[in-house]
Amino acid sequence: MVKKEAKPNFIVSFFLFLAKSKRYQSFKSAIRELLHDPKNIYKKNIDYLFIFLIISSVTVFIYEVKNPIPYWLEFYAVYITTTIFVIEYLINFWLYNDISRDILQEYESSQFLNRKPHFLKVFFKSFNKKISYIFTPIAIIDLLAILPAYRPLRILRIFVLFRFLKVLNHARSLHQFLNVLADRKFELLTLFVLLIFVVFVGGLAIYITEESANSNINNLFDAIYWSFITITTVGYGDISPVSEIGRVISFVIVILGITMISFATSVIVSAFSEKLNELKEERVAEYISNSDEYLIVCGYGQITKVFLKLLQEQKRRYIILDKNRERVEEAINDGHDAIADDASRFEVISRLYNENAKITLLALTGSDIENIYISLNAKSVSRDITVIARASSAKLFNKYKRAGADRVVLPNETASSMMVASILHPTMYKAINAILNAKDVAKIDEMYITKETKLFDKSVQEVDFKRYKLIFFGVQRGVEGSFKFNPGEEYIFKERDILIVMGHKLSLDYFKATYELGK
Repeated sequence: MVKKEAKPNFIVSFFLFLAKSKRYQSFKSAIRELLHDPKNIYKKNIDYLFIFLIISSVTVFIYEVKNPIPYWLEFYAVYITTTIFVIEYLINFWLYNDISRDILQEYESSQFLNRKPHFLKVFFKSFNKKISYIFTPIAIIDLLAILPAYRPLRILRIFVLFRFLKVLNHARSLHQFLNVLADRKFELLTLFVLLIFVVFVGGLAIYITEESANSNINNLFDAIYWSFITITTVGYGDISPVSEIGRVISFVIVILGITMISFATSVIVSAFSEKLNELKEERVAEYISNSDEYLIVCGYGQITKVFLKLLQEQKRRYIILDKNRERVEEAINDGHDAIADDASRFEVISRLYNENAKITLLALTGSDIENIYISLNAKSVSRDITVIARASSAKLFNKYKRAGADRVVLPNETASSMMVASILHPTMYKAINAILNAKDVAKIDEMYITKETKLFDKSVQEVDFKRYKLIFFGVQRGVEGSFKFNPGEEYIFKERDILIVMGHKLSLDYFKATYELGK
C-alpha cells in the first residue's frame, strides 16, 4: 500500500500563499528587473552606486594600512558598504530560483492529475537548488568581498581584492569581456593545458640536466619556476642555464612560448572581432529602447533613404533593421543607427520593445512576403506597436490588414499618380511636390485637439483660419475615424479631433502657440 504524504505543513503553505500572491510576484519581478535587466532605466544607476562603493571602500582599506583614518570613514568602509553588500547577496540568493512557483506548479499538477501532491519533496528539491547558488563563482566572490569587514582577523583584509572582482557584476564592459573569453573557452583551455604540459616538461628537463651544475636550481620547483618565466618570455634572469643542453632547452622553450602567445592573441582577437558588431548593436538597441518614442525601420532601400532624409527635421529617434550586412554597413556609413538582423523573428523585435514607449514600425523591405511576416511578428510582440507597411500592389491591401498592419502604403501607385500629374498637370505637380517635400512654399500639418487646447468646443466659424493665412482642409474624429473634408461653419471641434491644415511654417507655429496645440 502506497503511503500518502501528509498535508502541507506551515512552511509549504506559506510558499503556496506567496505563489498565488500577485503583489509578491510583481514585487519580486520588479526587484529582478532592477538588478539584472539591462533595459531597466534604473539599473545603470544601481551599477554606478555599487562601483562607487567598491572603489571607495577598497581605497579606504588600502589607505589605512599605514595611515590612521577617522572613525566615520572606517564606519562607512566597514559597516555601511558591507551592509549593502550583504543585502545584495541575500537578494540574489532570494532571486536565484522561486520555491513558491515550484510549489504552485506541483499543486496545479496534482489537481490536474487528481493525485496527492508531493509538497515536501518539491520543497526540498527547490531549496537545494537555491543552496547551490552559494557555490556559484559570483556568489563566492560576493561572499569573500564581505569578509574584510571582520576586523579582529587582519588576515581577512586580503580578501579586499575580491571587492574589485565584484565590479564584474556591475561594469557591463568587463562582463562582456569575460563573455567573449567564455565563448573561446575550449581553445583557451586547450592552450592552458598545453602551457602547463610544456612548463612541466621544460622544468623537469632543466632540473635533470642542471640540478648538480647550477647553484640557482635547488629543487624541482626552481626548475618549473624558470620554465614558466622563460616560456612567457618574461626572463627575470635570476635563474639561467649554464650548460649547453640547458641552453638548447631554453631555445625550444622560448620558441614554444612565442608560438603559444601568438596563438592566444589570435584566438582573443578573432573572438573580439566577431563580437564587436554584436556588442555595438546591443548598445544601440538598448539606447533606442530606452526612449519614450521611436521608429523601427525594417529594410534599407531607396524608399527608406528618402524617408530618413525627410525625417531629419523631426529629430525623432529611429533604428534600422536589415538582414543584409552590406546594406547595414551602408546605413551606418550614411550616419544611421542600424542592426543586421531579421525583423520577422520574435526575439529581435522583443529586444527593441519597451512597453512604456510609443513605437512605430515601418515594414519597408522590397518583399511583400517579408513585410507581411514583419507585420505579424510586430503585432505578436505587442498590439500597441503601430505598423505601417509598404505594399507593391493594392491587391495585397487586405492581406496586410489581416497581418495586423495599421496602415498600408502603396509607393508604386503613388509614384505612378505623381508621374501622370507631372505630365498632364505640371503646375499642380510642382506645387504638390514642393509641399510634400517641405520646400519653403507651404506645408501640411496635423493638429490634435484635447480638452486643454483653446480650440476645444469651438466651431469652425469661431476660428478665423484666414487671419493666420492658413487653409483648413478638414478634420478627422479620432485616429481611426473617417475624414470629413471642408466641414461646415457649424462643425464643433471635440476632443481627439485631428485637423489637417496647410500654410507657411511661421503661420502654423503661430496658430499652434495661440491655441495651445501640441502633438
